Amino acid sequence: MLNSYSLIEQRLSRRQLELVIPVMVCLCELGCLIRIARPFSSSYLEDSVVAMVFGDFLILCLSSSEAPKEAAANDNSTVFTRILDGLLDGYDNRLRPGLGENVTEIQTNIFVTSFGPVSDTEMEYTIDVFFRQTWKDERLCFKGPMEMLPLNNLLASNIWTPDTFFLNGKKSIAHNMTTPNKLLRLKDDGTLLYTMRLTISAECPMQLEDFPMDAHACPLKFGSYAYPVSEVVYTWTEGASKPVMVAEDGSRLNQYLLIGLTSSTENIHTSRGQYTVMMAHFYLKRKIGYFVIQTYMPCFMTVILSQVSFWLNRESVPARTVFGVTTVLTMTTLSISARNSLPKVAYATAMDWFIAVCYAFVFSALIEFATVNYFTKRSWAWDGKKALEAQPPKKRDPMVLSKKPNNVCSAGVNYTPNLTKDVSISTISNTTSVQLRASETKMADPKKTYNSVSKIDKMSRIVFPVLFGTFNLVYWATYLNRVPLVEGVVEGVVTST
Repeated sequence: MLNSYSLIEQRLSRRQLELVIPVMVCLCELGCLIRIARPFSSSYLEDSVVAMVFGDFLILCLSSSEAPKEAAANDNSTVFTRILDGLLDGYDNRLRPGLGENVTEIQTNIFVTSFGPVSDTEMEYTIDVFFRQTWKDERLCFKGPMEMLPLNNLLASNIWTPDTFFLNGKKSIAHNMTTPNKLLRLKDDGTLLYTMRLTISAECPMQLEDFPMDAHACPLKFGSYAYPVSEVVYTWTEGASKPVMVAEDGSRLNQYLLIGLTSSTENIHTSRGQYTVMMAHFYLKRKIGYFVIQTYMPCFMTVILSQVSFWLNRESVPARTVFGVTTVLTMTTLSISARNSLPKVAYATAMDWFIAVCYAFVFSALIEFATVNYFTKRSWAWDGKKALEAQPPKKRDPMVLSKKPNNVCSAGVNYTPNLTKDVSISTISNTTSVQLRASETKMADPKKTYNSVSKIDKMSRIVFPVLFGTFNLVYWATYLNRVPLVEGVVEGVVTST
């Protein structure tokens, strides 16, 4: 009996011993009762054998109570390993599902995690998405304890997957850090879910006539590269609220506002057949604030500065010349810098028209000063000789005293001068002749009035601001009230949890 206890102690753990000891006590009492009841039928050896049998039975029961979990786990792994080995045994990933029997349908949907930036010069945009594809491959049907198997991305290389490509994609990146960002799920009916994380740079055709008050529809097109519609067709996922969704914090746009999106399907015809093309359009509207600060306000202030010269004296030739030349050069610089942020298109944009009109106002102010300066010189005749030549000869009054060659004043009466007159008469005569010469000089000079205002300046002070203000009213009313031509746009951004 003691040997039996020592054997039990060796084969059981401490926790099991805590459960076994009370049971062993009961077994000992049971053995004693059996020995009393059968005094002539058993020996000590026979009792030991009975105790060992009971001990082994107890060890087996306790050991089997903790094994089911480990056994079940090992059984599931073994079962799924056998299932996958059986599915891939004889599987040819070069052949599409249903080859020669039916068309393979690929259901797709897109979740946008990051949208932007958008490049105007390259006419492209960048988008970060989770691209999901679902299709059914009856060769992968199975029966097991689970309806869906979460598989490793390595299995994707062993089964057939769609040859999807992006028609308008310039560059696409499949993320591989720290492992390939791919997800594969297999249902018991053979339906597969294949998800990839991609960063795509796609073309975005832009019409910039209304720049910077423009709106654009940037498409994302994808489909099968090799299979026509007779073999593979693409559809948007059934039952999904929106086949294309954008995260709430997914916008990475500085100059644009994502105002909505649409999804559609079309078939295109090529020399190799008809193909299905899936399209998602993202509608963008440009934010004008940056351009108001960088271009519109400087142009507006330059035009106002050029009109300040109308309030300067027309005699201030250097000051007005500096105003005119400086403002013209400033407008030229602004025009060049505004074009640097745009592609080299062959048509004029809304900003180009505004800059051109501002340039015309500034240049007209310089021409106005040149005109004022020209007519000022002609009317004033600043050259003294030309002024005297321009004055008509004045008729002398016969009663006016005139200077004679002999310095004798005459009142129109002929008489013989007395050479022996008093010296005072000669002095009076000389004084009178000096006064006459001064009066003649005053009568010959034109009346010059400095700090005078030209009539052209007076008109320009009113006409230029009125015309420029009218132009601004028409310009901003036309472009700001124009509705973007985006048909079927879904207002707002669709969010997903």
